[in-house]
Amino acid sequence: MSSAAALKIESPAEERNLAPAMDPQIAAEPELTDGFHLVIDALKLNDITTIYGVPGIPITDLGRLAQAEGMRVISFRHEQHAGNAAAIAGFLTKKPGVCLTVSAPGFLNGLTALANATTNCFPMILISGSSEREIVDLQQGDYEEMDQLAIAKPLCKAAFRVLHAEDIGIAVARAIRAAVSGRPGGVYLDLPAKLFSQVLDATKGEKSLVKVIDAAPAQIPAPSAIKRALDVLKGAKRPLIVLGKGAAYAQADDLVRELVERTGIPYVPMSMAKGLLPDTHPLSAGAARSTALKDSDVVLLVGARLNWLLSHGKGKTWGAPGSKKFIQIDIEPKEMDSNVEIVAPVVGDIGSCVEALLAGVDANWPAVPSDWTETLKAKKEANVSKMAAKLGKNAAPMDFHGALGALKTVIQERPDAILVNEGANTLDLARGIIDMYQPRKRLDVGTWGIMGIGMGFAIAAAVETGKPVLAVEGDSAFGFSGMEVETICRYNLSVCIVVFNNNGIYRGTDVNPTGGEDVAPTVFVADARYDKMMEAFGGVGVNVTTPDELKRAVDAAMDSGRPTLINAVIDPAAGTESGNIGSLNPQSVVKKK
Repeated sequence: MSSAAALKIESPAEERNLAPAMDPQIAAEPELTDGFHLVIDALKLNDITTIYGVPGIPITDLGRLAQAEGMRVISFRHEQHAGNAAAIAGFLTKKPGVCLTVSAPGFLNGLTALANATTNCFPMILISGSSEREIVDLQQGDYEEMDQLAIAKPLCKAAFRVLHAEDIGIAVARAIRAAVSGRPGGVYLDLPAKLFSQVLDATKGEKSLVKVIDAAPAQIPAPSAIKRALDVLKGAKRPLIVLGKGAAYAQADDLVRELVERTGIPYVPMSMAKGLLPDTHPLSAGAARSTALKDSDVVLLVGARLNWLLSHGKGKTWGAPGSKKFIQIDIEPKEMDSNVEIVAPVVGDIGSCVEALLAGVDANWPAVPSDWTETLKAKKEANVSKMAAKLGKNAAPMDFHGALGALKTVIQERPDAILVNEGANTLDLARGIIDMYQPRKRLDVGTWGIMGIGMGFAIAAAVETGKPVLAVEGDSAFGFSGMEVETICRYNLSVCIVVFNNNGIYRGTDVNPTGGEDVAPTVFVADARYDKMMEAFGGVGVNVTTPDELKRAVDAAMDSGRPTLINAVIDPAAGTESGNIGSLNPQSVVKKK
């Protein structure tokens, strides 16, 4: 019997003392279970074995009991980072990652991660304890009183509240199915405090649990949609495939690679799709991205959306208006025509859609015109050659290119390692400089471009995969979640953090225009030693000033597997305002007299 049977009327000691003379009527009393055990049993029944969270009232015992029942419970210092960990666990495993928080403020901290998971299509379940309904609804001022369900609903894919212990099983099942079916996303599960202590017959409790069958069923595209897409693709003179993180999530790696190689169509990967095919693949046009997007005439989007990251499919990024046709594969029909006309929408899951396309790519498939592939090849080689000199510099203090050149070599030599990346210049430049060779090895800020995902992503990547993790952080980005270095040390995770320290946001050279004592808003403490933070918790801290020192320090960290933080001293003058998205940062045109 499951752990639901573990709750007895008497304690084990009382049972032993009373056993010889136990009344037959008492002996026949049923075994009991409660809400705590049913939540745990429901998760375990559905192969969810890890919980990320922060303990506290009213969910402290849920974490304790889950660990006692063999689940892995990873306790964080802040709920937002626990939620980010759960979200990226969902991306890596295709099972919903679970984040457990306390009520009200803890729930709100986790909600940021839940909203981000929904935007990025990561399957995640946020489970929060909450105040009692009868007090919340009358607004009588309960401890951490808040109508959490109402707040969560607009920011996630689905939200449910459970009031009766016998409904826990079905609620967990609905949450799992909602999180992973169709377009994945975040789900909120509200568990009021009284629910946990509700008691019922253990046999009845066990029967109330639900094993989710085929949570994310295949969605087969219409044959007419496949024919239309193939006809458009065949007529292309300058075709291009754009791979998004949805293609990486789908884990249809072999099919995607076969589609590229059998058609001979060049491809551009979005940042979290890097490595689906190696960035060094002959058909990769990543190093010629601007030319590929602007001059292509037919673009096949595979798990990529025409949002701000792709300039909404229009503008100078894409060349002259009307110069290209878009084919889009997406599981969500409403995604089609969201910014520009999609002449060949293909609705279904990526694996099924790509497989159906491949069935139409026969021996008579037209070759991609050589002038197109040669143009991209020449542009790629020119850009790589131009970049090589920047990446090879071994100067002190380092600039971003020299430091990232060292890390590019690290990943080339360790393609199985997972790269977590966030920042402004640190992120923008690393996307183009560091080649990836395997799928789902690059994790970054994704669709919203938010900072603060670094430590949560790094922890979950280490926990879920067992692979070494290299987290490359801007000093500003690291500040959002830096206290989680204690979590990394506490669980002795193989995570090497490199903080690109240039003394500020974008750069560390801005000045207060008034000449006052306060530093400029974008400037941090000069020459800070982030490596000392890791040492404080028993990890390894290293300070480096040249790319050669950086390479040696990262190699040593990843060879040892010990939690390590490397403070990489970057020239304070290095960096540009807002990195590659400076155009999104409005500038004041008014000068006060």
